[in-house]
Amino acid sequence: MRMEKLSLAEDPVLCSGHAACPGCIDALSARHVLSALGRNAAAVIPPSCMAIIAGAQPFSAMRIPVYQPSLESSAAAASGLRRALDASGRKDTHVVVLAGDGGTYDIGLQCLSSAAERNENILYVCFDNEGYMNTGAQKSSSTPHFARTGSTPAGKTSRKKNLIEIMAAHDIPYAATATAGFLPDLARKVEKAKAIRGTRLLVLLVPCLDGWGVPEDQGIAVARLAVESGAFPLYEVEDGQRYTLNTPHKSRPVRDYLRAQRRYAHLEEREIEELQLEIDTGWARLQRRSAYQ
Repeated sequence: MRMEKLSLAEDPVLCSGHAACPGCIDALSARHVLSALGRNAAAVIPPSCMAIIAGAQPFSAMRIPVYQPSLESSAAAASGLRRALDASGRKDTHVVVLAGDGGTYDIGLQCLSSAAERNENILYVCFDNEGYMNTGAQKSSSTPHFARTGSTPAGKTSRKKNLIEIMAAHDIPYAATATAGFLPDLARKVEKAKAIRGTRLLVLLVPCLDGWGVPEDQGIAVARLAVESGAFPLYEVEDGQRYTLNTPHKSRPVRDYLRAQRRYAHLEEREIEELQLEIDTGWARLQRRSAYQ
């Protein structure tokens, strides 16, 4: 499938010379998110790969204000920043959280849930590389079933937490998945979220080249395989009720996605079949919810 060419602003928000790993699509994803938001924004970045890319304070690879809070407090920090901007009359300035899955699915979930319950006017973007990748590739609750990590050398024994469904249960205005493997879809969703008030969540799949065991020129290809196999469906949930499945068909077996990564090299046939059944079941559930609307 050919990808539509996207044109970004000549004055990028994310500068060159940042500290991302060679070939990392974390930086590519952030570049497009920030380009869509523009310069009238402020970012909250907890400890994560994105914090390394942004750079240690007081320096930054971004041309917008950046605040780095503790790992668990991103949504609370963003809530406070949002209220301070509102009080100073800057209600049109976007407040965006750029966090990893460890600081979102796990350590920061309590703050995120509280912000969602209050419907704070923030955009929360989770760069989901499915593990604690910059501290040794340990598993998080975003790590998929059977994936081998630094703390699950025989493969993870539990399934990936469904964060979108959890946040949809809060009835927030907008929650969606996206990936740089399908950039037009990602850009559209950022623009859509930008126009909505209240708590908005974007979960972006970001294959970690080292943690997943992927060649440095294959990040985009693996992200596309994740979507095409149904391992990472692209969909949106509005107001906790209206589901839209953005890719109505799966075009590949999950085996194609698994074979592209070393973290699944240990799998036996029965485990591959079990993963295929899990994906098929989840896909059918999304189809039912989308059709119901």
